[in-house]
Amino acid sequence: MVAAESCPSFALVLGPARSGKSRWAEHLAHQTGLPVSYLATGPRPAASDPAWNARISAHRDRRPSGWTTLEVGAELCSALGALQPPGLALVDSLGTWVAAGLDHDAESWREQCTALSASLSACAVPVVLVSEQTGWGVVPATAIGGLFRDRLGALEQQLVPLCDAVWLVVAGRALDLRAHSVAVPAG
Repeated sequence: MVAAESCPSFALVLGPARSGKSRWAEHLAHQTGLPVSYLATGPRPAASDPAWNARISAHRDRRPSGWTTLEVGAELCSALGALQPPGLALVDSLGTWVAAGLDHDAESWREQCTALSASLSACAVPVVLVSEQTGWGVVPATAIGGLFRDRLGALEQQLVPLCDAVWLVVAGRALDLRAHSVAVPAG
């Protein structure tokens, strides 16, 4: 078990779909021994989408019974601001939070991203944030798909400097990016 005092104040867990990134984030959170607040950013299940409902159920079934689940949707910033020690926040996921903001114009979106960075920096508990990797060689066929990819990638790069830990999960394997990488020079 990782001692609560050695828990990073902010960790980012990245990976493509079905990579194991949520399981790895859950493992990191569980290892601290802290009470966990699971902040779900995805839309609430709809009877008309059995595949989405199955994914939600699988995530719920995996979580320890003592964890608190908060379905925060797009209200992630205010949810982070309301958390108090002791505890840890596990946010799953940044991609669904970005998807909820795709209708914002560029300026409003920048303000929302700045607010998220500020909320994470001011959060009273450690945060483990899960985020998808998109566009690994595939160019989205739609403009909204391209906007999602661009916004998510830019936001992840904005958040990494705040991180004490950054993980990349691929094919069920977790790589410590802080230990095995160098920063790409600004362009």
